[in-house]
Amino acid sequence: MSKTRDFKVNADQADLRIDKFLTNQNKDLSRSYIQELIKDNQITVNGKEVKKSYQVQIGDEIKLSFPQTKEVELQAEDIPLEVIYQDQDLIVINKQPDLVVHPTPHYQTGTLVHALLYHCDNLSGINGEIRPGIVHRLDKDTSGAIVAAKNDTAHVNLVRQFERRETKKIYQALVEGQVKYNQGKIDAAIGRDPKDRKKMAVTSKNSKKAVSKFKVLTRYQNYTLVEVEIKTGRTHQIRLHMDYMGHPVVGDQLYGSVENELGANRQLLHSTKLGFYHPRTEEWQEFAAPIWDDMERIVSKLDDKN
Repeated sequence: MSKTRDFKVNADQADLRIDKFLTNQNKDLSRSYIQELIKDNQITVNGKEVKKSYQVQIGDEIKLSFPQTKEVELQAEDIPLEVIYQDQDLIVINKQPDLVVHPTPHYQTGTLVHALLYHCDNLSGINGEIRPGIVHRLDKDTSGAIVAAKNDTAHVNLVRQFERRETKKIYQALVEGQVKYNQGKIDAAIGRDPKDRKKMAVTSKNSKKAVSKFKVLTRYQNYTLVEVEIKTGRTHQIRLHMDYMGHPVVGDQLYGSVENELGANRQLLHSTKLGFYHPRTEEWQEFAAPIWDDMERIVSKLDDKN
């Protein structure tokens, strides 16, 4: 990638928001990445910094600058990973439970990023030095399929697919109680819980659209195994939507019960299938991730009693 790119606005492009204009002009960059560049003052119009809401005018001279990519300073760690697939552009992992995706102030070692640095020669540097290669994420105790990018071109392409809802994301969850309907759709916007910053909430204030489609796989005496497909990917979406419906995910200590008779020590939520267009070949690919042993044992016991 060159360090700068220059553009001049013509009559057909006038009055577009600058982030939209630059997305149209840079097919290899996502709109969210361009917005980050604007926020970091890496984009100027006629030599001046602007906000992402600025509407370009005829004759505007726009300069887009890329920040210098820092070398990743994190140390690689030999953490076992279940690799489903990898090539020169990406790697798909069946993430184990109790594994944080990227470093945070509370988890500075032992993350998926540390493991990927050990298992991969290269990772995309777009997300900076603490989140190299990370395209999307799963909660610490949510297991299953997750993809990481090995180069910047693949990273931008995959992020754009997630933003445009072109990917397939299917989960299985064991939830409390018997779900009444065989299938359904939960259309409930999600935003930060104003009373607890650690939680999300179904709310109409400062929220984003969130849609989850579910279908019942198996009903047990006090539980239901459901399959959930999401197009949006809001924080805690499935966990919150199932709780909103009155059926929190078993083991979910944030939205469900602290204790459970099944002995689950994490939310029993697993990403079973992930689909996307390969960033190089543009061919559709789907990857299945087997359920991890802890969840499998609990479901098997319920099957035996059913």
